[in-house]
Amino acid sequence: MIDQNDQNDHHDEAESIRAETAADAPEVAEHDRVAELERELEETRGKALYAAAETQNVRRRLEAEKIQASAYAVTGFARDMLGVRDHLDRALSHVPDASRADETIKGFIEGIEATLREIDAIFARNGIERIAAKGLPLDPHKHQAMIEVATDSAEPGTVVEEMQTGYMLKERLLRPALVGVAKAG
Repeated sequence: MIDQNDQNDHHDEAESIRAETAADAPEVAEHDRVAELERELEETRGKALYAAAETQNVRRRLEAEKIQASAYAVTGFARDMLGVRDHLDRALSHVPDASRADETIKGFIEGIEATLREIDAIFARNGIERIAAKGLPLDPHKHQAMIEVATDSAEPGTVVEEMQTGYMLKERLLRPALVGVAKAG
């Protein structure tokens, strides 16, 4: 049988262990709480960094779109002006050489030519350039093949005829050149 002293010693020892555990418990709970708060702080920092990066990306994207919009804002107007230039070219191409010597018509023809030069200068100032076509290989990004021409004088796939001039607005296609392409004769 267990004597009373041993029982009291065991009881005292158990109380001592309980007291130590109780004293340590707030420290363990406090440590867990600090770890939880540090984890939440890191998570919040990560979210804040992500939000800042996303805001910066949106700002950059909007700035790029703004630059694009201002650079290409004249696209519609430029396309309309190409039609005017085409009409002036056609008008000059139908003037017979004999009429160019006539003093009464000469001023009129010079006026049309001066207008064409001014339109070309305006195009150049605004980044509108003529697309080279004749004698070059067909480029589907700049040329639109309208017909194939049987010929032995050019390699197949080479532009041999230009029906309508094409234009670029900076790096964008404003209007493709309408062309005839060589095929094997």
